[in-house]
Amino acid sequence: MGITQAILDTLPDGVVRDVRIGLHWTAAVVEVEGEVRCGLAATLRRQGGHELGPAVPRAGELESYSGRELADLALAPEPELSSVGVAALNALAPRNPRAWREGNAEEILARLGEHKRVALVGHFPFVQRLRPKLGSLDVIERDPREGDHPESAAPDILPHADVVAITGMAFVNHSLEGLLGLCSPESTIMVLGPSTPLSSVLLDSSVALVSGSIVTHIDQVLRAVSQGAGFHQVHQAGVRLVTLARPGFEAVLA
Repeated sequence: MGITQAILDTLPDGVVRDVRIGLHWTAAVVEVEGEVRCGLAATLRRQGGHELGPAVPRAGELESYSGRELADLALAPEPELSSVGVAALNALAPRNPRAWREGNAEEILARLGEHKRVALVGHFPFVQRLRPKLGSLDVIERDPREGDHPESAAPDILPHADVVAITGMAFVNHSLEGLLGLCSPESTIMVLGPSTPLSSVLLDSSVALVSGSIVTHIDQVLRAVSQGAGFHQVHQAGVRLVTLARPGFEAVLA
């Protein structure tokens, strides 16, 4: 069973209240167990034009899905639908605030990677600030910028990294398990970013740390997402960044 399916199997059902597919971020709002929650995921788009047909065949009707039906779209091959599904999954995921720590992923990576070889899958805004704090840093990116490695370099880089940090976008593009399979059993693995499910299922795999997002001000975040906000703007609109750690790794969250 895949990790995404294993997480889906832990979810309660809920009532879908709203779905927004923005330029950069997708948001899903569900009512679950008497609480209204919002989950986020990066908006990915398929390659190709209108000849492929509608990207979201039931656009305008997504509130007719149950929460679990919407979350099941996380397994869809179409990237727009997968974005919706991961956002719904994140909204439905069981919450355990006592296990969360307010966590800045950049600071956590700096502590983990001091004097070590670090591989980062996904070009995050903090790359240039982080680089001098680490032993070495290799950035693997599907759309590489100057100094990055293309994703085809992952098999040559990940097996040799002491610390591997993988973007939560890997849930949306279905690359997570392939990337985890390339990592050394001795490496410390972190999955990070707003798309990342805050699920203990990940900690039962080879992942030691999970950094994700909790939407605290739903209306403001929906407005920002709908108007094309980038994550810095979405964060300011009302998002907390929190981290879960496997037992034995709590010290890096201090």
